[in-house]
Amino acid sequence: MKIAISGKGGTGKTMLVSLLSTIFAQSSYSVLAIDADPNANLAATLGFPNSERIIPISEMADLIEERTGVRPGEVATFFKLNPKVNDLPEKYCVEHNGVKLMVMGRLKKGGSGCYCPENALLQALVTHLLLERDEVVIMDMEAGVEHLGRGTAKAVDKLIIVVEPSRRSVETAYRIRELAKDIGLQNIGVVGNKIRSEKDKDALISSMPGFEFLGFIPYDQAIVEADLAGFPLVHSSQRVMREVEDIVARIIEPTLYMTA
Repeated sequence: MKIAISGKGGTGKTMLVSLLSTIFAQSSYSVLAIDADPNANLAATLGFPNSERIIPISEMADLIEERTGVRPGEVATFFKLNPKVNDLPEKYCVEHNGVKLMVMGRLKKGGSGCYCPENALLQALVTHLLLERDEVVIMDMEAGVEHLGRGTAKAVDKLIIVVEPSRRSVETAYRIRELAKDIGLQNIGVVGNKIRSEKDKDALISSMPGFEFLGFIPYDQAIVEADLAGFPLVHSSQRVMREVEDIVARIIEPTLYMTA
Protein backbone atom coordinates (compact mmCIF):
# COMPACT_ATOMS: atom_id res chain seq x y z
CA MET A 1 0.00 0.00 0.00
CA LYS A 2 1.32 3.43 -0.99
CA ILE A 3 -0.10 6.56 0.65
CA ALA A 4 0.84 10.18 -0.07
CA ILE A 5 -0.05 12.97 2.37
CA SER A 6 -0.29 16.60 1.28
CA GLY A 7 -1.92 19.82 2.42
CA LYS A 8 -1.26 23.39 3.42
CA GLY A 9 1.62 23.87 5.83
CA GLY A 10 0.57 23.71 9.46
CA THR A 11 -2.56 21.62 8.93
CA GLY A 12 -1.08 18.54 10.60
CA LYS A 13 0.30 16.50 7.70
CA THR A 14 3.33 15.30 9.62
CA MET A 15 1.25 14.40 12.66
CA LEU A 16 -1.01 12.27 10.48
CA VAL A 17 1.93 10.57 8.76
CA SER A 18 3.53 9.74 12.11
CA LEU A 19 0.33 8.28 13.56
CA LEU A 20 -0.56 6.34 10.40
CA SER A 21 2.96 4.91 10.28
CA THR A 22 2.81 3.89 13.93
CA ILE A 23 -0.61 2.26 13.64
CA PHE A 24 0.34 0.29 10.52
CA ALA A 25 3.57 -0.84 12.21
CA GLN A 26 1.70 -1.89 15.34
CA SER A 27 -0.60 -3.91 13.07
CA SER A 28 2.43 -5.95 11.86
CA TYR A 29 2.85 -4.18 8.52
CA SER A 30 6.31 -3.38 7.20
CA VAL A 31 6.26 0.43 7.11
CA LEU A 32 8.56 2.88 5.34
CA ALA A 33 7.83 6.55 6.08
CA ILE A 34 9.21 9.10 3.62
CA ASP A 35 9.83 12.69 4.69
CA ALA A 36 9.60 14.64 1.43
CA ASP A 37 8.61 17.93 3.05
CA PRO A 38 11.34 20.62 2.86
CA ASN A 39 10.63 21.44 6.52
CA ALA A 40 11.66 17.95 7.55
CA ASN A 41 10.54 17.11 11.07
CA LEU A 42 8.90 13.69 10.67
CA ALA A 43 11.80 11.98 12.47
CA ALA A 44 11.28 14.12 15.57
CA THR A 45 7.52 13.65 15.44
CA LEU A 46 8.03 9.88 15.33
CA GLY A 47 10.38 10.08 18.31
CA PHE A 48 13.56 9.06 16.50
CA PRO A 49 16.60 9.62 18.75
CA ASN A 50 19.11 12.18 17.45
CA SER A 51 16.70 13.11 14.68
CA GLU A 52 18.60 16.33 13.99
CA ARG A 53 21.58 14.27 12.80
CA ILE A 54 19.69 12.62 9.93
CA ILE A 55 21.03 14.01 6.65
CA PRO A 56 18.52 14.34 3.78
CA ILE A 57 19.36 12.44 0.61
CA SER A 58 19.34 15.70 -1.37
CA GLU A 59 22.24 17.00 0.75
CA MET A 60 24.48 13.95 0.28
CA ALA A 61 26.80 15.48 -2.31
CA ASP A 62 29.14 12.49 -2.53
CA LEU A 63 26.25 10.09 -3.07
CA ILE A 64 24.67 12.31 -5.72
CA GLU A 65 27.97 12.55 -7.59
CA GLU A 66 28.55 8.80 -7.33
CA ARG A 67 25.12 7.92 -8.73
CA THR A 68 24.58 10.69 -11.32
CA GLY A 69 28.13 11.52 -12.34
CA VAL A 70 27.74 15.20 -11.42
CA ARG A 71 28.38 16.92 -8.12
CA PRO A 72 25.65 19.27 -6.86
CA GLY A 73 26.32 22.86 -7.91
CA GLU A 74 28.43 21.91 -10.89
CA VAL A 75 27.38 22.77 -14.43
CA ALA A 76 27.40 19.66 -16.62
CA THR A 77 26.05 18.84 -20.05
CA PHE A 78 25.31 15.21 -19.22
CA PHE A 79 24.42 13.22 -16.12
CA LYS A 80 22.54 10.04 -15.37
CA LEU A 81 18.77 10.59 -15.40
CA ASN A 82 18.09 7.07 -14.10
CA PRO A 83 20.73 6.45 -11.46
CA LYS A 84 20.90 3.23 -9.46
CA VAL A 85 18.81 3.61 -6.29
CA ASN A 86 17.52 0.16 -5.34
CA ASP A 87 20.17 -0.25 -2.65
CA LEU A 88 19.60 3.16 -1.03
CA PRO A 89 16.63 2.32 1.25
CA GLU A 90 18.63 -0.36 3.09
CA LYS A 91 21.72 1.88 3.30
CA TYR A 92 20.12 5.16 4.31
CA CYS A 93 16.86 4.44 6.11
CA VAL A 94 16.78 4.54 9.90
CA GLU A 95 14.39 2.54 12.06
CA HIS A 96 12.66 3.19 15.36
CA ASN A 97 9.74 1.38 17.00
CA GLY A 98 9.06 -0.67 13.89
CA VAL A 99 8.93 2.30 11.49
CA LYS A 100 11.65 2.77 8.87
CA LEU A 101 12.29 6.35 7.76
CA MET A 102 13.99 8.04 4.83
CA VAL A 103 14.45 11.81 4.68
CA MET A 104 14.46 12.96 1.07
CA GLY A 105 15.01 16.71 1.24
CA ARG A 106 13.87 19.47 -1.08
CA LEU A 107 13.25 19.06 -4.79
CA LYS A 108 14.83 22.00 -6.58
CA LYS A 109 12.43 24.16 -8.57
CA GLY A 110 12.58 24.71 -12.30
CA GLY A 111 15.22 27.11 -13.54
CA SER A 112 17.94 25.93 -11.16
CA GLY A 113 19.64 23.72 -13.73
CA CYS A 114 22.76 23.05 -11.67
CA TYR A 115 20.58 21.22 -9.16
CA CYS A 116 19.23 18.70 -11.67
CA PRO A 117 21.42 15.86 -10.34
CA GLU A 118 19.67 16.07 -6.96
CA ASN A 119 16.28 15.99 -8.65
CA ALA A 120 17.28 13.04 -10.82
CA LEU A 121 18.34 11.02 -7.79
CA LEU A 122 15.28 11.94 -5.72
CA GLN A 123 12.84 11.23 -8.54
CA ALA A 124 14.45 7.88 -9.28
CA LEU A 125 14.33 7.00 -5.58
CA VAL A 126 10.66 7.95 -5.24
CA THR A 127 9.86 5.85 -8.30
CA HIS A 128 11.63 2.86 -6.79
CA LEU A 129 9.92 3.27 -3.42
CA LEU A 130 6.44 3.54 -4.92
CA LEU A 131 6.71 0.99 -7.71
CA GLU A 132 9.00 -1.69 -6.34
CA ARG A 133 8.82 -1.79 -2.55
CA ASP A 134 6.54 -4.47 -1.12
CA GLU A 135 5.50 -2.65 2.04
CA VAL A 136 3.38 0.21 3.31
CA VAL A 137 5.00 3.44 2.07
CA ILE A 138 3.67 6.68 3.57
CA MET A 139 5.00 9.91 2.09
CA ASP A 140 4.88 13.30 3.84
CA MET A 141 4.89 15.93 1.06
CA GLU A 142 4.65 19.70 0.90
CA ALA A 143 1.51 21.44 -0.38
CA GLY A 144 1.62 19.88 -3.82
CA VAL A 145 2.60 16.72 -5.66
CA GLU A 146 6.10 17.72 -6.82
CA HIS A 147 7.64 14.37 -5.94
CA LEU A 148 5.09 12.48 -8.03
CA GLY A 149 4.75 12.14 -11.79
CA ARG A 150 2.56 10.25 -14.22
CA GLY A 151 4.74 7.20 -13.87
CA THR A 152 4.50 7.06 -10.08
CA ALA A 153 0.96 8.40 -9.58
CA LYS A 154 -0.51 5.08 -10.69
CA ALA A 155 1.23 3.38 -7.78
CA VAL A 156 -0.31 5.66 -5.14
CA ASP A 157 -3.27 3.89 -3.56
CA LYS A 158 -4.47 7.05 -1.81
CA LEU A 159 -3.57 10.72 -1.81
CA ILE A 160 -4.76 12.19 1.48
CA ILE A 161 -5.13 15.95 1.74
CA VAL A 162 -5.13 17.28 5.30
CA VAL A 163 -7.32 20.31 5.89
CA GLU A 164 -8.24 22.43 8.88
CA PRO A 165 -11.30 24.69 9.26
CA SER A 166 -9.89 27.65 7.34
CA ARG A 167 -10.51 29.14 3.92
CA ARG A 168 -6.85 29.03 2.86
CA SER A 169 -6.55 25.39 3.84
CA VAL A 170 -9.61 24.49 1.76
CA GLU A 171 -8.35 26.53 -1.21
CA THR A 172 -5.03 24.67 -1.03
CA ALA A 173 -6.89 21.35 -1.05
CA TYR A 174 -8.64 22.29 -4.30
CA ARG A 175 -5.30 23.25 -5.88
CA ILE A 176 -3.71 19.99 -4.80
CA ARG A 177 -6.62 18.02 -6.24
CA GLU A 178 -6.20 19.72 -9.62
CA LEU A 179 -2.45 19.09 -9.63
CA ALA A 180 -3.07 15.46 -8.73
CA LYS A 181 -5.62 14.99 -11.50
CA ASP A 182 -3.17 16.50 -13.99
CA ILE A 183 -0.84 13.55 -13.41
CA GLY A 184 -3.65 10.99 -13.36
CA LEU A 185 -4.02 10.59 -9.60
CA GLN A 186 -7.73 10.14 -8.98
CA ASN A 187 -7.97 8.30 -5.65
CA ILE A 188 -8.04 11.31 -3.34
CA GLY A 189 -9.32 11.54 0.22
CA VAL A 190 -9.50 14.28 2.83
CA VAL A 191 -8.84 14.26 6.55
CA GLY A 192 -10.16 17.16 8.60
CA ASN A 193 -7.86 18.14 11.46
CA LYS A 194 -8.07 20.47 14.48
CA ILE A 195 -11.84 19.97 14.66
CA ARG A 196 -13.23 21.73 17.73
CA SER A 197 -16.95 21.23 17.13
CA GLU A 198 -19.60 19.82 14.84
CA LYS A 199 -19.76 23.29 13.32
CA ASP A 200 -16.13 22.95 12.17
CA LYS A 201 -16.89 19.54 10.69
CA ASP A 202 -20.03 20.73 8.91
CA ALA A 203 -18.21 23.79 7.53
CA LEU A 204 -15.55 21.60 5.91
CA ILE A 205 -18.10 19.22 4.43
CA SER A 206 -20.20 22.04 2.99
CA SER A 207 -17.20 23.85 1.51
CA MET A 208 -15.74 20.73 -0.11
CA PRO A 209 -18.54 18.98 -2.02
CA GLY A 210 -17.40 15.94 -3.94
CA PHE A 211 -14.40 15.21 -1.72
CA GLU A 212 -14.13 11.90 0.14
CA PHE A 213 -13.73 12.48 3.86
CA LEU A 214 -11.82 9.71 5.62
CA GLY A 215 -12.25 11.20 9.08
CA PHE A 216 -12.14 14.22 11.35
CA ILE A 217 -9.38 14.50 13.94
CA PRO A 218 -10.38 16.49 17.04
CA TYR A 219 -8.31 19.40 18.29
CA ASP A 220 -6.43 18.38 21.41
CA GLN A 221 -4.09 20.73 23.29
CA ALA A 222 -2.12 17.68 24.42
CA ILE A 223 -0.93 17.19 20.83
CA VAL A 224 0.20 20.81 20.64
CA GLU A 225 2.08 20.56 23.93
CA ALA A 226 3.76 17.29 22.97
CA ASP A 227 4.85 18.77 19.65
CA LEU A 228 6.28 21.89 21.31
CA ALA A 229 8.13 19.75 23.83
CA GLY A 230 9.53 17.48 21.14
CA PHE A 231 7.75 14.39 22.46
CA PRO A 232 6.42 11.61 20.20
CA LEU A 233 2.75 12.22 19.43
CA VAL A 234 1.60 8.61 19.47
CA HIS A 235 0.89 8.52 23.21
CA SER A 236 -0.21 12.13 23.58
CA SER A 237 -3.95 11.86 22.89
CA GLN A 238 -6.18 8.80 23.00
CA ARG A 239 -8.97 10.79 21.30
CA VAL A 240 -6.76 11.59 18.33
CA MET A 241 -5.31 8.09 18.21
CA ARG A 242 -8.77 6.48 18.10
CA GLU A 243 -9.83 8.66 15.17
CA VAL A 244 -6.66 7.90 13.22
CA GLU A 245 -7.22 4.18 13.85
CA ASP A 246 -10.66 4.62 12.27
CA ILE A 247 -9.03 6.42 9.32
CA VAL A 248 -6.67 3.47 8.84
CA ALA A 249 -9.68 1.15 8.78
CA ARG A 250 -11.32 3.31 6.10
CA ILE A 251 -8.14 3.30 4.01
CA ILE A 252 -8.00 -0.48 4.16
CA GLU A 253 -11.75 -0.94 3.64
CA PRO A 254 -12.96 1.48 0.92
CA THR A 255 -16.65 0.75 1.55
CA LEU A 256 -16.36 2.80 4.74
CA TYR A 257 -15.44 6.02 2.87
CA MET A 258 -17.67 9.03 3.44
CA THR A 259 -18.36 11.27 0.47
CA ALA A 260 -19.38 14.88 1.01
